[in-house]
Amino acid sequence: MSKQLELPESFVRFLEANGIDPSIYNEGDSLPRYVRLKPGFEDVVQEIESEINCKMEQLNWLPGFYSIPPHVHIARSKAYQQGKMYGIDAASGAAVSALGISPGDHVLDLCAAPGAKLCMMLDLLGDKGTATGVDVARHRLSACRTMLQKYGLGERSRLFLADGTTFSLPPTTNLPCGSCDEETFKQWTSRRPYKERKQVAKTRNNFVLPHDAHPEIVFYGHNSGVLVDAECTHDGSIKHIQKFEQWGWTTLERRVLDAERTDTNLTALQLNLLRNGFRLLKQGGILVYSTCSLTHAQNEDVVDEFLAESSSAELQEIEMAKDWPCRSGRTPKTVRFDPSTSATSGLFVARIKKMAPEKNVL
Repeated sequence: MSKQLELPESFVRFLEANGIDPSIYNEGDSLPRYVRLKPGFEDVVQEIESEINCKMEQLNWLPGFYSIPPHVHIARSKAYQQGKMYGIDAASGAAVSALGISPGDHVLDLCAAPGAKLCMMLDLLGDKGTATGVDVARHRLSACRTMLQKYGLGERSRLFLADGTTFSLPPTTNLPCGSCDEETFKQWTSRRPYKERKQVAKTRNNFVLPHDAHPEIVFYGHNSGVLVDAECTHDGSIKHIQKFEQWGWTTLERRVLDAERTDTNLTALQLNLLRNGFRLLKQGGILVYSTCSLTHAQNEDVVDEFLAESSSAELQEIEMAKDWPCRSGRTPKTVRFDPSTSATSGLFVARIKKMAPEKNVL
């Protein structure tokens, strides 16, 4: 039987104001955990099952994913320590799948930390293509770098400490890490505000993973896929909310329920992340917008506002979602995962294609 979680009144009011049933937070103890096997390690399933002493149930709707009982931890298993599998919620895996990544693509994760989705993106790329990860938090990006290195995925990836709402890159030429030559870099930064120049300098020195030069990496609207898993109130992440019982509910109020943060500031941030991600997408490319919030304000409302202002953005049906354990969002063609429907964390997913801009008709 699931434990009854005593939620603080302030959080209950937030849920009620957004039409969210507080009882979903009592389902956390019954939700399975999910892991993804690295490609090529499918034959070690029985070995892992023996080590963690439980059955791994393969998901028939999401390749490479397995569910395990909620009480089972994988951190001490050899398969985890040796980089053969990693934990990632199935709903997050679905959001990455919606990008339709193919080998050779250049993809961007605009809110990359802690790194599991970026790892999956790189797995889908195989031996061709590159992935760029961006995050505004230094400590989280550091953890992301550690994860990429653990799973041997640093060779085709780059990490940048930057604000996802303004992130952009100078043209790449012949230096490692996808950066530009010194003269081009100086010319480019001389035209940027001081704060941005300082940020770019930190990026070059501290947070780009070492790898061979990739002169074919392109910028300013040439990414074939962009994932914007935007900062949100995390109210759909049931296990995350449960942790506040140990961390303290006042921490929840500070991090999640601050009125200024959950009103216009947060949705403005989400919209600006979406705008910049779309700007960095090439024509014909796919952007996936997602959050782990269950509210309409942070999901459908953001997508609807963006679509209304962008004539070259086309909201697309997620064809593979016909096989997913999800439901339709309020905006047609969007989908939602939630604990009751999907046995996953809550997640909203929208797939947007960048079309040719409309020509003016005289």
